[in-house]
Amino acid sequence: MEHRISIITLGVLYMPISIRFYRDGLGFQTNAMESDGWAIFKTYGTRLSLFPFHELAKDAGIHPASKPSFSGITLAHNVKSTQEVDECLQMAADHGGKITSPAHNRVWGVYSGYFSDPDGYNWEVAYGEEWEFDSNGQLWGGPLGSPKA
Repeated sequence: MEHRISIITLGVLYMPISIRFYRDGLGFQTNAMESDGWAIFKTYGTRLSLFPFHELAKDAGIHPASKPSFSGITLAHNVKSTQEVDECLQMAADHGGKITSPAHNRVWGVYSGYFSDPDGYNWEVAYGEEWEFDSNGQLWGGPLGSPKA
């Protein structure tokens, strides 16, 4: 069995706002409309899915007392330059996201910043000089190892 993450689903409170944020604000590809009850966005290798928060909790057999402000999980978008980091963070801010940590050089050798989406999910946008990408934009090489690792 190959190990992979196929879909990451985020439970969201306001589907129309979240669809617009990811589709129109960040440019993720989807056929979803604001009136849809769920959405799947095309990304290379993994899909990003949005589903109503309370329905997702119910589906997973969890009773949500309240939505935590920080779950201990961040999603990452790795890019090919510091300029792309800055551009992506600005796109998020321009479309309803909140910059939680402005981009800067981190002690572990990457240039990155963080934003939260309209539902409070935290994203890191990062660039590392040693990172290598394949022809599809998939992150390989550098400190993460080669595709055969």
